Amino acid sequence: MKVIIDASNVAHYGRGNNEKPNLSNLMIAVDALGELGYDPIIIADASLRHEIDKKEEFRQLLKEGDIQQVPAGTAADHFILKIAEEQDAKILSNDGFREYMDEFQDIKSRRIPYTLKDGKISVGAPSKPKKVKNILQRICTQMLSEFEKKGMDVYKLKRGKKISGIAIAKESIDRITKSREDGLEPKLEGLFSRIPLFDKVLDMVDEAEKTSDFIIFVLVHPKDYKDAVKNAGNIAVTVGDRLKLEHAPLVAVRNDLFTKPGFFELNIIYSDEAVEESPYNVSITINDHDYSFIKKNSRNIASTVAARLGLWKFPIVSVKPSMLLEKPGQFDIVLEKGGES
Repeated sequence: MKVIIDASNVAHYGRGNNEKPNLSNLMIAVDALGELGYDPIIIADASLRHEIDKKEEFRQLLKEGDIQQVPAGTAADHFILKIAEEQDAKILSNDGFREYMDEFQDIKSRRIPYTLKDGKISVGAPSKPKKVKNILQRICTQMLSEFEKKGMDVYKLKRGKKISGIAIAKESIDRITKSREDGLEPKLEGLFSRIPLFDKVLDMVDEAEKTSDFIIFVLVHPKDYKDAVKNAGNIAVTVGDRLKLEHAPLVAVRNDLFTKPGFFELNIIYSDEAVEESPYNVSITINDHDYSFIKKNSRNIASTVAARLGLWKFPIVSVKPSMLLEKPGQFDIVLEKGGES
């Protein structure tokens, strides 16, 4: 298994007030992880090469590719977390990455803590992942990444707020007001070139424009779905009245596996940005061990993806077991042409 070494965190370990980050800490970590059977990858932020104690040796390691450097102007922590997610790797670091816990909700199960003393490193163990949450989110994350590669706009997770009808209405008003102040226009250019059945979708958009200015997708945990639905009508009226909209916005409540129980998020789009049919449906091939669980949650997966893409209808999510995927948690995802036939 790959383990990303958070170079800045490890190099700074045990450093006194006037001491420089220590290159030997990184080499000790590399050797220890190798002995444990891991495949270590050192990733350093752009400033470390200017701070490290042995600058020439460090730069030579950079040149030879033994150390990777985060692109200048990029947040190192976010870069490391993203690479770890994409490569399903662990992270050797004592940083809790709290700032990114809403976006990367499996940090605790990825992060490996450590201690360094007298030139030796003791490597700890990551927290055990919550399997139910972990595998569903991994599947949804990969699906959304695949949709992004196809050129579809994906709503990114932001810090959620505690759920209540009035809280949702206030947040909706704030976001719509900000979009107007920023002069954001509907993103029509190039949109329909990606959508099958152009005429049908155009008819749907025309109808939406007659009834609403905005569509508010309320993203909630499946446990909160019914309670959120009860407030949908009141939210639409409140937002429409407060903003003096000609037509009250449409409010669609969607299960969202990235949202914590008791919290909500919003994906607010112009009515003419809505897509009725998903251009792609999804085929998930899963390990036999997880088949029943994923099959049972296929609707929640579809809802999560629809909420993030701003789709009226859920993509079709088909789940198939495979004996070739030998370990629990393994899966493959394929996007297939969607829309009505």
